[in-house]
Amino acid sequence: MIRISRYSRDFFNLFYPDLCAACSRALNGGEKHICSTCLWRMPKTNFHLQDDNPVIRKFWGKVGVESAASFVFFDKGEGMQHILHSLKYAGNTAIGIFLGELYGSQLRQSSLFAGCEAIIPVPLHRKKIKARGYNQSNLIAEGLSKAMGIPFYTEYMERAVATSTQTKKSRYARFENVENVFRLNGKKVSEKHFLLVDDVVTTGSTLESCARCLAESGEVKISVATIACVM
Repeated sequence: MIRISRYSRDFFNLFYPDLCAACSRALNGGEKHICSTCLWRMPKTNFHLQDDNPVIRKFWGKVGVESAASFVFFDKGEGMQHILHSLKYAGNTAIGIFLGELYGSQLRQSSLFAGCEAIIPVPLHRKKIKARGYNQSNLIAEGLSKAMGIPFYTEYMERAVATSTQTKKSRYARFENVENVFRLNGKKVSEKHFLLVDDVVTTGSTLESCARCLAESGEVKISVATIACVM
């Protein structure tokens, strides 16, 4: 096995440095994916400490959700938009796991999410996975799983219909677009409190449809976590 010395690595990084996914500046030693300044400036919600917050209110009167929270607020044109674009469209899969680990370390310490037993990422249709190469929610779920110490299942539920993009749709149009597009695939799991995971929540229509599908598996509890939320 060929070993690369620290000096060779430093020389390589001089010309091809790792860049911050938020601001594109070169990362310093010890920084991973996001620089310390951007991490500090992240507009964290702390919703995981509030049983009544804007994210869980998106589901009130629509579907039963135990707890719901998002890691940060989504601001168009700011660092989190760059990070999520890097994750979804630039093939930066490592950032998805990293974000999941960051948020998982917070959820692990929250009494509101202490009862979660397994993680279910919102599925993508197979055509979109083929085009993109991966499901970003699976990566976030992997990071959450590592930090929280609970399993994640990527094949428990599937998206049976390839829907059009949700961008610029009204709330009702978003709900119509994802109504009845998810289904359980017949696999059995022993856990009964699922943490449903996605990258961003806007109106909550996609997560609502997923939660309804999960509820078909019997007497289960469902909580929701996303990396970002649009208010």
